[in-house]
Amino acid sequence: MTHRADPLDSPEPMAPARSDTDPAVIRLALIAVASTLLFASLGQTIVSTAMPTMVADLGGMEHITWVITAYLMASTIGAPIAGKLSDLFGRKAVLQTGIGVFLVGAVLCGFATSMSMVIAGRLVQGAGAGTLIVTSMAVVGDLVPARQRGQAQGLMGAAFGISTVVGPLLGGFIVQHWSWHWIFFVNFPVGALAFVVLGIALPSRTDHSHKPIDYLGALLLTTLLASAVLISNMGGSVLAWSHPGVLALAALCLAALVGFIAVERRAPEPILPLSLFRNNAFLVVNSMGFLVGMAMFGTITFLPLFLQVAKGISPTQSGLFLVPMMGGLLAASIGAGRVMSKTGRYKALPVAATALLALAMLTMTQVSGETPLWRIALSMVGVGLGLGPVFSVGVAAIQNSIPRSMIGIGTASANMFRLIGGSIGTAAFGAIFGLGLARNLDGALPEGASGGIRSMSAEMIAGLPPEQQAQIIDGFSAALHPVFWIASCGGLLACAIGLMLRERPLED
Repeated sequence: MTHRADPLDSPEPMAPARSDTDPAVIRLALIAVASTLLFASLGQTIVSTAMPTMVADLGGMEHITWVITAYLMASTIGAPIAGKLSDLFGRKAVLQTGIGVFLVGAVLCGFATSMSMVIAGRLVQGAGAGTLIVTSMAVVGDLVPARQRGQAQGLMGAAFGISTVVGPLLGGFIVQHWSWHWIFFVNFPVGALAFVVLGIALPSRTDHSHKPIDYLGALLLTTLLASAVLISNMGGSVLAWSHPGVLALAALCLAALVGFIAVERRAPEPILPLSLFRNNAFLVVNSMGFLVGMAMFGTITFLPLFLQVAKGISPTQSGLFLVPMMGGLLAASIGAGRVMSKTGRYKALPVAATALLALAMLTMTQVSGETPLWRIALSMVGVGLGLGPVFSVGVAAIQNSIPRSMIGIGTASANMFRLIGGSIGTAAFGAIFGLGLARNLDGALPEGASGGIRSMSAEMIAGLPPEQQAQIIDGFSAALHPVFWIASCGGLLACAIGLMLRERPLED
């Protein structure tokens, strides 16, 4: 019997950049999209250090988490829809539209007179950011031959990593010297410049044929992703898992999933083609991305908290401990891209990286109040080295294995699964940490301590007798250990999944 090849496992050749395209124009385009990615990523991170000031000015402390959640949810939803639209109507139009949407959200936030208005603006900003992030990465697939994409995607990963470190520092500087409103207004000159440069550097769409848009599929995918993000962010923290609101969201999520599958099977231009789930690289890379996203966001969330409470360092200093992780991420991302370009091989890179990630997370399971800060910094370098190749090589591997007509949605999928993994992982880790903390510190806090565990701080601990301080710090550290154990297992599972990746030749 003759084996019939799956068209998605034998994709149409990826034509390299046109020979008549000036290399200087290609470099300009790559710099433009990397700057656009940095611009969008900064919008996600710059707000964190400004939130206390915003709350003091506008009130609404009970809604503060929604400033982050709204942005995360909208960018998760916007990514796959923008990826598909860029496949249909061209990258330049979608990128410039994304910049416009992002700036509209910045206007709403900058002129906000209430926390509700800030949250509405963050929803709009997040939709624009999701559009910019995935379409910027898809442009690399259009302009650069497959063998060079790892290096170019490393540049994209560098922009994302820089934003994670620079964003909070820049936000704090702006709030300290001007006003929190300016963290949104500062986007305008950068956005305007990116809009103009993209208009010059990127080619315009030449195919003006009418293509149907899968509106129902987009609506169902939006419902599915929104309900999944809301469940992971609210369940067990804002609302109990058995709360009718959480159960209703779970039912809505399941119904949207069933409806989405049914609609996508019949849609002429599905928003997320189900055939992609038969593609080896798509499945393997996105499964790894989901697990790696859990580890990354879990670390970013809980490490600063541990450093502030258990080690007694300031919030600014605790944030700087993410710099070693991002340094490792940048070095590994760029280095993996160069190896990929030079050798044409890529399978071993994410496999080795996730093994290192699992080992680095394993070292974090031993942290305590006595652990030297340099050892924690060294572990964070290992985490970054484990993350980088998964991001840069993973996107390039997907782009190398799918038809050109699906590069946008294929690229978007990597971002979508990583964000969903981060959202679900952070929520699950938060629940595990909270349970461990309540169990370990039962009766350890002084009688009448205002707020109990929820109000625990370095200042409160410093005012206790030495024996009680040691008991609380040990309990706090022990509550974090299961989080890092699970993250380590997730890295090991990602490594095992990576072994199933089928490596394909890369065009030069």
